[in-house]
Amino acid sequence: MASGVKPRVKVPKTAAAGEAVTLKTLISHKMESGQRKDKDGKVIPRSIINRFTCEFNGQSVIDVKMEPAISTNPYFQFEATVPEAGDFTFTWYDDDGSVYTETKPIAIG
Repeated sequence: MASGVKPRVKVPKTAAAGEAVTLKTLISHKMESGQRKDKDGKVIPRSIINRFTCEFNGQSVIDVKMEPAISTNPYFQFEATVPEAGDFTFTWYDDDGSVYTETKPIAIG
């Protein structure tokens, strides 16, 4: 597991049934492309978040594959329609096999 990795998400607490809401995510990760060298000239191994997914009550909302050119601390902002109360589950997959997950509820109000 990479050190210092911290996922953050912002989800509204409530929404009207059928409303589109804006979701924001950020994960702190230094992202090494595998192309840079250290001070001794050795290649720094690739270490990136290579996939990000979001589900609502088990249904896929977004599924993103990331490549080495992705920036440090990747940020995503997107909209999702909320048909009912439930949970958004955000998952980031790291090259080293680590999986980082955050779940946030949303109520119908």
